Amino acid sequence: MTDGGGPVTRCALCGRPASGPCARCRRSVCADCCELTSGGAATFALCLTCARGGSSLRRPWLHLTLWLLAITAGVVAVGLGLAALR
Repeated sequence: MTDGGGPVTRCALCGRPASGPCARCRRSVCADCCELTSGGAATFALCLTCARGGSSLRRPWLHLTLWLLAITAGVVAVGLGLAALR
């Protein structure tokens, strides 16, 4: 017999029923595969991978920096092109 509930979301790490998403990577995790951490006035659950440093902000910052450099180079190229026309 079933209780009539929908499908059960499974933990991404062990396969048991999930308690909720990781606050950083948003993967579903169970209570045994997460660590609670406090940030400000709230408490967050991080999966064991993220809690042990498996996720870094270095790559997103690098992409942002490269994106800003590309925009700056484009603006400089347009400025030099306009200066050459005068």
